Amino acid sequence: MKSRSFWPVVALTLAVGTGCTVGDGTGEVTATRLYLQGCWNGPFNLQPDFFAANSYRQESLQIRVQRGDNNQEASDGLTVLVSDLAAVKSQLDTPIPVGVPEGVAPPGQPLTGEPGPLVSLSLYLHQTCHEQNSATYSVSGTITFHSIFSGDPNEEDSQERLTDAEFKVRFADPRELVDAPDAEAVTSSDVDGNFNFFFQRGQPAQPFQ
Repeated sequence: MKSRSFWPVVALTLAVGTGCTVGDGTGEVTATRLYLQGCWNGPFNLQPDFFAANSYRQESLQIRVQRGDNNQEASDGLTVLVSDLAAVKSQLDTPIPVGVPEGVAPPGQPLTGEPGPLVSLSLYLHQTCHEQNSATYSVSGTITFHSIFSGDPNEEDSQERLTDAEFKVRFADPRELVDAPDAEAVTSSDVDGNFNFFFQRGQPAQPFQ
């Protein structure tokens, strides 16, 4: 199966403002069943050891939780897009519903017109899947931030540099949900995860593509 370019990859791309900077941290991303067509269908454990954050005008934030520090196109990992940083900061310790990016629909399907989620997630297995379909996207579930980086690359307050979150999210390729006789067959089980790391300004890591 050839690799297929798809809208969420574009939708999760954010203009680079301050650069993507690596922080030391811990995290887990596991599932009893992760499903990616032609690539993976079974238990999954990301075992991440690379954590990075990329802010844009202190208004939005991208978080990358990844196994290894290679560039994203050659790695397995998780991307978290926070579209409104201030709104999320006002809801710390509160479960926030997740979904696909605002104004997005599979080809040939009408836009829903519903407000976009504050947070969207994408799991990518570019290292494992190679040329197969290698990404899946949050379609339901919640994420809870206990702390989140302020977005200021010059932040001196250590607590404001901390990002601490946990989530329970279901992932799917929305194209497969359109005509699937059994939506559950093409939807991952709950993916449980957490990450905790401090933003550290320094040499920029591989930017998001």
